[in-house]
Amino acid sequence: MSGPLSGILALAVLGLPLFCILAAIGLAGFHHEGTPVSSTLIDIYGKLTGAQAVSLSTIPLFTFAGYLMAKAKTAQRLVDVSEAILGWMPGGLAVITVLTCAIFTTFTGGSGVTIVALGGLLLPELIRTGYSQRRALEVVTGSGAVGLLFPPALPLIVYGIIYGLNAGQISDLSAPSVFRIERFLFAGILPGTILIAVLCIYCVIVGARAKAPRKPVDLKKFGKALWAAKWELPLPVVIIALIAKGWAQIPEVAALTALYVFVVEVFVYRDVSIKKDLFLVTRESMTLVGAIFMKITAALILDAYFIEAGVPEKLFQWLSQFVHTQVSFLLVLNVLLLIVGCLMDIFSAIVVMVPLIVPAAAQFHIDPYHLGIIFLLNLEIGYLLPPAGLNLFIAAFRFQRPITELYRAVIPFILLMVGVLLLITYVPKLVWLPAEKPAVVAPAAADVAPPPDTPAPTPDPTPAPATP
Repeated sequence: MSGPLSGILALAVLGLPLFCILAAIGLAGFHHEGTPVSSTLIDIYGKLTGAQAVSLSTIPLFTFAGYLMAKAKTAQRLVDVSEAILGWMPGGLAVITVLTCAIFTTFTGGSGVTIVALGGLLLPELIRTGYSQRRALEVVTGSGAVGLLFPPALPLIVYGIIYGLNAGQISDLSAPSVFRIERFLFAGILPGTILIAVLCIYCVIVGARAKAPRKPVDLKKFGKALWAAKWELPLPVVIIALIAKGWAQIPEVAALTALYVFVVEVFVYRDVSIKKDLFLVTRESMTLVGAIFMKITAALILDAYFIEAGVPEKLFQWLSQFVHTQVSFLLVLNVLLLIVGCLMDIFSAIVVMVPLIVPAAAQFHIDPYHLGIIFLLNLEIGYLLPPAGLNLFIAAFRFQRPITELYRAVIPFILLMVGVLLLITYVPKLVWLPAEKPAVVAPAAADVAPPPDTPAPTPDPTPAPATP
C-alpha cells in the first residue's frame, strides 16, 4: 500500500481536502486487502440510510436556524438584554461577552461564526470602556467556543451520530451503558455551566482591576430590551423542555426550531429579507452542512477499513503497554485530543477519532456520556491552542491583528478551560443526565388477569393417566 499512500500524501501536500484524503486512504486500504470497494460503499450507504438517518436530518435544520439568527440582529438584542441587567458588575461587559457568545455559539454550532458576528460589536465597546486591546481580544476570542456543550449545538449531535454509526464495534467491548443521543444532549449542561461560571468569575476579577466603568441597573431599559428579544430568548428553554419531557423527538424539535426562527426573523423582526438575504443564508448554511456530510461519509469509509484491519484493537494493545489505569488513560486522552483539536476542525476530529478512541475507553470502563463530554471539551479548547487553533486565525483575520498577539492574549482563558477540563475528567458525576425512562414491556400472557366477566375454565373430566 506504500505506492497509493505516497500518492495520497503528495496530493495532501498540494492541498487536497481532508475528507478526500480520509476516503482515499480507506479505499486504498480496502483495495490492498482485496475487499471489493462496491461492498464497502453499500455498507456505508446502509449506515447512512438506517436508524441514524433520522438524526442526520437534524443537522441542516439546526444549522439553517443558527445562520438565520446570525444574519438577523439577534446578537444585538442579546447584548442589550445582558447589558441592562449585568452592566453594574465589575467586568460586566466582559461577562456579557462570555454569556452572549455562549448562547450564540449554541445555535450557530461554529465558534468562528460567533467571532465574526459578535466581534465587531463587542471588541470596540470593550476597548472604549477601559479594557486594553490585548484583554479585549482575549475575552472575545476566548469566548467564541464556550457554547458547544449546550443543546442543540451541532458538535453534540454529530458526536452522537458518529457514536451510533459505530455502535457495533463498541457494544462488543461491553461499554458501561447504552448510549442514547437524546440523553447525551443534556450531558454537557452542567459542565458547560461550570466552564462559563469560571470564565465569568475571571472576567469580574479582571474588570475590577481594570476599573472599567459600570452602569447602574436600569429596569426600564431592561424591560424594553427584554420585550424586544421576547421571541428569541425563550427558544433554548423551549428546545430543552420539549426533549426532556419527551413531547417531541429531536428531528421534530429541529424542524420546529427552523420553522419558528424563519417566521420570527423574516416576518416578525423582518431582519432577514426573502429577496436579498434568504438565498445567501441558505447557501452558506447548506455549504457547512454539505461539508459535514462529506466528512462523515469519508470518515466512515476510513473507519470501516480501520475496523476490518483491526486498528482499534492494535491501538489498545499498544496503549496498554504504557497505560494501565483509567486515570492515566484519561490523562493521555486529554493530551491527544488537545493536539488533535488545534490541528483539525471539530467535525473532522469527531468523525476520525471517535471510532478509534471509544473502543479503548470501553476497555477502561469509562462511561460513554462522560467520554463524549471530555472529547468535546478538549476540542473546544483546541480552538484556542497555538499554533493552529481555528479561532486564532479567524480572530486575527477579523480584527486585523498579528496572530502572535492572539497567542499571548488567550493564555489565561486556555489555562482556566484546562482546569475545568481536568475537573470534569476526574469527577464524572458532574456529567449530569436525566433519568432513564423505563422501557414499556408487554406483560406475559400468564400475568394478564382475565376480565371480571370471563367465566372460569371448565375442568377437563378426562382423568390423567396413572403414573407407573
